[in-house]
Amino acid sequence: MLSRVADSLYWMSRYLERAENTVRQLDVTSSLMLDPGGASAEIRWQRLVASLGNPPGLNWQGDFDSMAHKLVFDDENHACVTSSIDLARENARQVREEISSEQWQRLNRLYHQIHAPEAETQFTANPSDFLSSIIDGIHLFKGVTDTTMIHGQGWQFIRMGRYLERCYSTATLLEVFQPELLGLPEREHSGYQYLEQVGLLRCCTAFEAYCQVYTADIAPERILEFLLLNSDFPHSIRYCVDSALDALESIQRASARRPSDELRSAIGRLHAMLGFTTVGEIIEGGSASFLHRIREQCMTIHEILYRYYVQYSIQSALTA
Repeated sequence: MLSRVADSLYWMSRYLERAENTVRQLDVTSSLMLDPGGASAEIRWQRLVASLGNPPGLNWQGDFDSMAHKLVFDDENHACVTSSIDLARENARQVREEISSEQWQRLNRLYHQIHAPEAETQFTANPSDFLSSIIDGIHLFKGVTDTTMIHGQGWQFIRMGRYLERCYSTATLLEVFQPELLGLPEREHSGYQYLEQVGLLRCCTAFEAYCQVYTADIAPERILEFLLLNSDFPHSIRYCVDSALDALESIQRASARRPSDELRSAIGRLHAMLGFTTVGEIIEGGSASFLHRIREQCMTIHEILYRYYVQYSIQSALTA
């Protein structure tokens, strides 16, 4: 596969995953604002921005609604939802011949929906409905992708982008919430803390799935265990790493180049970190540092993947 094709499919997938993550976290944060006994709007906004990686240009300016509008529609800010969808569409356009007509049509509908003249009015009138419709559009694109595209190298690069982005964003989210999960035992059973913990699960679409495994007894250690180590839940870090490893192995089997031992080793280390530990050991060793190492390893994997499959020289390809 040409490096430009792999690059565009990979980033198309990452940007759509990023848009979905931003929309969902904003929607959950907005609903938590309805609790008058919880944290202030400023604190919740700061936590939201931290969960998104502290992108610039989103400092608190006194009004949550106007800040939420900026996070969705401010095209000058690369962290906003419209920017992520624009970049996903542009990457798809560059490899139009590699994706199905259904994929292109679905992504175009999403693009025109968020850029429609009435979009900002709809968001102001009912933010939750508008944000839910964006998530629905992204879900439809993912479904169309899985059912209309050949499951070859291109599809595997889409999976790789999706699961690396999701792994990184979930680790960032958990790292931001970690002090409230494990650092405030005296508030563990308060109504405020319960709502915050349910909000964290909802940020990962995990509340119902968590209840199926643990019942509705919300406990910080169980939340950490579920979102870190559960191998069956699609938004858990363990599941994302397993899926990224599977995608890499498929890419390497189909590639004419010699498999990259460095890349396989990088994902393998992350896989081993999650596969041979318990939540008790993670907490005892420091959950914040564990989550930070996961994020660092995700960045390392991205750098190696990019160097080996996108930015490689002709000479290295000939000798590989």
